[in-house]
This record gives sequence, structure tokens and C-alpha cells, in this order.
Amino acid sequence: MFFTYLRRELRRRRKAALVVASGLALGIALVIIVSSVSSGMSKAQDKVLESLYGLGTDMTVTKAAAAPGSGNGRPKFEFDAKGNDDDSTQSSDRVLVQGFQTLASSTVDTIGKQDGVADAVGGLSLNVMKVDGQFKRGEFEQQGGTAQGGRGGSTQPQGEVRGGGASFDVNSYTVYGTDVTKQALGPLTSSKITKGRAFKASETDAEVAVVDSAYAKEKKLAVGKAVTIHGTKFTIVGVSTADSGDAAADLYIPLKQAQTLADSKNKVTTVYVKAADSQQIDHVKSTIQKNVSGTTVTTSADLADTVSGSLSTASDLASSVGKWLSIAVLVAAFLVAGLLTSSAVSRRVREFGTLKALGWKSGRVTRQVVGEALVNGLLGGVLGIAVGLAGAYVVTSISPTLTAQLGSSGGGMGGGRFMGGPGGPSASKTLDVALTAPVSLSIILIAVALAVAGGLIAGAFGGWRASRLRPADALRRVE
Repeated sequence: MFFTYLRRELRRRRKAALVVASGLALGIALVIIVSSVSSGMSKAQDKVLESLYGLGTDMTVTKAAAAPGSGNGRPKFEFDAKGNDDDSTQSSDRVLVQGFQTLASSTVDTIGKQDGVADAVGGLSLNVMKVDGQFKRGEFEQQGGTAQGGRGGSTQPQGEVRGGGASFDVNSYTVYGTDVTKQALGPLTSSKITKGRAFKASETDAEVAVVDSAYAKEKKLAVGKAVTIHGTKFTIVGVSTADSGDAAADLYIPLKQAQTLADSKNKVTTVYVKAADSQQIDHVKSTIQKNVSGTTVTTSADLADTVSGSLSTASDLASSVGKWLSIAVLVAAFLVAGLLTSSAVSRRVREFGTLKALGWKSGRVTRQVVGEALVNGLLGGVLGIAVGLAGAYVVTSISPTLTAQLGSSGGGMGGGRFMGGPGGPSASKTLDVALTAPVSLSIILIAVALAVAGGLIAGAFGGWRASRLRPADALRRVE
């Protein structure tokens, strides 16, 4: 009897049911779209952070560089300008530790043993400055006449030296010392080997290198060719391509070789840390700060605060304005659905009064009203899910481009050439990220729950109104 009456009433009142369902659908669709866009922005931000941090890295440990003293930190180049009869090219380079103070390699082991740390690996960030060029001897151009000499009475030709000088080029590039025994952590994980191969675990002290694809293209380098750093010739075994943004360095070499070139034996500039549990990152951070004094521990959440641009702005809008707008529309939809249901009950006074006169109890009438409202809510849920999925599909199809500006943040967090890695804390880079709007199963389940909740709220309004009706109310409506 319940379902028969329910089906008949829904057919009779299709327009009213559609109005209630449409209101609920609007709120549910907005919730789905905002949630999916927020999820897409979160993924876009994760993509940006991976390009800075390296896949699998939860935090980095560094030590801020000390303020340079007078003349400190400036590389000196010395060239011999004498005896250069053939104007031959002269070349000199300097390898400098970049960005941060060095830490003892033992720090990596200390951090790796901290509670909550799954793994830790060290790296050494270097900058190579190479100056090459040549001196050109000037030519003496004699003029007419001679100059009388001194006591000996000798004469000297009169004239002047013209031409000559020096022409030198300065080339600067970044080198990163990588622990080849632990390649699952660190900045090289944000790149893929597109040619050749990666380092072998046995190449801890081998004279081999992996070159970034952009730098390889600029300098016409390829697998099998050699590149010389401070007098040491490294054979290129692989070419890497960054997944997004700038690569961590122009060249990667084994950590031990980097330490030798920079005269920084058993030193690192950055420790990359992977937490055993992502929920314990804050705890791990505080533990490291407590046990390894003088260091700066930066998590991906800290780095996310340095991301600006349209990605950050849109994310803030989605998480604040968008969510509050969704809630406001949803609450309004629930209230409208409840008021419309209550109004519909008022128009059905004769019907419900007659049913009570025939023996229907107030609870049965209430259940009937709640049942109708629940069906309307489920119908609104179906419509809302369909509209929400369509909206998310449109966003994904359009894939609007958002800009992420990766800038420094005082504590050694830089974009592009990133935190703890080559390029130093002052580097900055702008990345373009395509926005998608993925819809997860959890969002669909939330939508279904909202549909049921909307139906129950609307039913509660109508049921309360119906339960207060008396058979006498029906008689008063009879003309």
C-alpha cells in the first residue's frame, strides 16, 4: 500500500517533485564540481612540488649559509699574460659549494636513525664557474723621429702600442653530487632517463655523469661524450629530462667525485628525508630539529606556502569562497526543499484529513510524506551527480592553464632550482600547470549522502506539518 500510494502521488505531482529535486541537484552538483576542482588543484600543486623536491621526498635538512666576509666566497682566477707569443687560449675553472653550509656526511646517518624516518640520503650542490679566452699582444706602431737617449746617447724610436687586450668568456653551470647507492631519493627522481642509463650502485667513485636534456641540447652533449670539470674528465652515461620545471642540476655526478672536486671530503649540503608515515611528518620534523641542531628542516607543506601565482590564488578561492558557496547553496536548497514540501502538505489538507478520518494514523501519514521527500531527494541526487560529473568533465576537457610562481622564502626554499638543491635559495621559476577535475568515489558517496539528507530534511518539514493535521481540517476545506 505504501509504495502504491507513493508511486501514484509522485506521478500526480511530477512538477512539484521536479522543482524540489532540481533545487537539491543544484547544491549537490556545485559540491561535486568544487570538490573535484579542489582535488585537481591539489594534484597540480603536488606535481609542482615533485618538480622541486623529488618524488618520494618528504622533507629536506639544510644549514643556512653564513654571511660572507670581506672577499670570501669570490672565486679568484689567475692567468699568465707573459710569454704568450701565439695568443693561445687560456682556461680556468672553480668549483664552489652552492647555496648552503656543508654538513658532515655523518649527519645523514644520524637523521636516518631518527624515529619515524624511513630513509635519508645526502647530496652536494656545486656551482662551476669556468673562464676561458685569450690575451692578444699589442703592436708597436712607430712614428717619425727618434728620441735622444740618456748618458749613452742612444736613441729610441718614437711611437705607441696599439691593439691587444684580453677576451674572456664566463660559463657557469650547476653540478649535483648524487649518492648512487640510493637513487630513490633526491632531486634526480623528478627526472626520467630518456637516453642512455642511470648510475649504477657500484659507480660510487666512477668518473661518469648524467646530463640534463636542456643542458645537453645547449652544449651539444650526448651519451658517450665527455665533459671536463676542474681537470677531471667525466663520461656521459645518460640524459635525463625533468618531469616539470627546471632540472635539479645541469650535470649529476657521483657524490664522492663531487666532494673531491669541491675539496669537501665527507660533506653534503642537503639531506633528503623520507618519513615512514606521511601522518608523522610534523613529528619527524620536530625530532630532527631537536636532535640535529643548527639545521633547517623544510617539509613539502612549508614549500607549498612559497608557491604563488594563479595556481595559489585559484586554490585559495576554491578552498575558501568555493566551499563556503557550496555550503550556502546546499543549505538554501535544503531549506527550499523543506519549505516546498511543507507547502505541498498544506495544499493536501483535505487528502490527509480524509485519510486520517479513514483510520490512517499520524505516523503513517508522516512516513508517506517522508517517503515522497526521500524519493525526491534521491532524484535530486541523481540529477546533481550527473550535472556535477558533466561540469568536472568540462573543466578537464578545457584544462585551463594555471601558473605557479616558485620563489624563495628566506629559509632556503627556492623554486625552479629548488630547496636544498642546485640553484640556491634565491632562484625562482614560473611553471604552467594544466588543471584537471578528477571525481573520486568518495565524492560520489558524499553526493548520495547529501541527497538522502536533503530528502530527510524536506520530509521532516512536511512530516511535521502533516502530523499536525486533523480530520476536522479536511471538513473545513470542503465547499
